[in-house]
Amino acid sequence: MHLVPAEHAHRHPIDEHRVCEAIEAIGETQRVEQWAGRFALLADPGRLRLLLAIAACPEISVTDLAIAAAMNDTAVSQALRLLRVADAVTARKDGRVMRYQISDPTISALLTQIRPSPQPARAQHNAHP
Repeated sequence: MHLVPAEHAHRHPIDEHRVCEAIEAIGETQRVEQWAGRFALLADPGRLRLLLAIAACPEISVTDLAIAAAMNDTAVSQALRLLRVADAVTARKDGRVMRYQISDPTISALLTQIRPSPQPARAQHNAHP
């Protein structure tokens, strides 16, 4: 049980090999905390809507994000502030308009996995009199 931390060495595992494999799979504490932080950002439906919109439309403005995510401007600004602090998004000033894009490649990859698939175009039926 070479991977078991000293504070848990007194415990008696059922399968020592599996314990070591599980510890190895968990990895470093800092890495787990980083992933947990990313998932916490994604766990809020409002932030997730914003991130999905930004991923689909880089350089989108705050006003357009608010409309797309069905949120008020204040809520969008607060969420974007949190996302900027977490280095999930970056902002670029374009005159008086702030434009946002995803800056965390891992979050970008996760968003690609959860983004809805494009729906096939529906055939337009013209009613004949």
